[in-house]
Amino acid sequence: MTQYGFYFDQTRCIGCHTCAVACKDWYDINAGPVNWIRVKEILKGKYPELKMAYISIACNHCADPPCVKACPTNAISKREKDGIVIVNSEKCLGYKECGAKCLKVCPWNAPQFLNQENAKMEKCNLCFERVEKGKQAICVEACPMFALDVGPIEELKQKYIYNKEAEGFNSNDKYKPSIIFNPKKFS
Repeated sequence: MTQYGFYFDQTRCIGCHTCAVACKDWYDINAGPVNWIRVKEILKGKYPELKMAYISIACNHCADPPCVKACPTNAISKREKDGIVIVNSEKCLGYKECGAKCLKVCPWNAPQFLNQENAKMEKCNLCFERVEKGKQAICVEACPMFALDVGPIEELKQKYIYNKEAEGFNSNDKYKPSIIFNPKKFS
């Protein structure tokens, strides 16, 4: 099986949130708490020795995703052909009914829920419908700094320097997130 994933160049990201806005626009996600891709600011040190970086994070489409195992209705599945983790909203019990078991087990808070009665889980689907047509994920296409890429993880490891950790992200060898980084180094 080919495993698809993300590459993120932390040295290029300027925290503009264009990736997150493009995703919300493409998938018609209302303004509010649901963000399939999130940009976080990382600050270290104290003025005048303050250091800053950003991290863009979505679902990591793990090789061994804990959310799939935690879902009591099998609403979350991992596609065999590309390893992309997808959600069937029809099967999802919703936040209140289930207790958001998927969110509780995800170290990166990828599962997203609206602030409404028994909202269904939603998350990044790696733009699988675009990828299947040979196009890039919308976040990758939108990034003005060329800080993102999506593709087979083994190809990304060969194309870019392979690092599984970055400022603001701790990998997990148990779940094996499908993301590699060019990390910003704070010295």
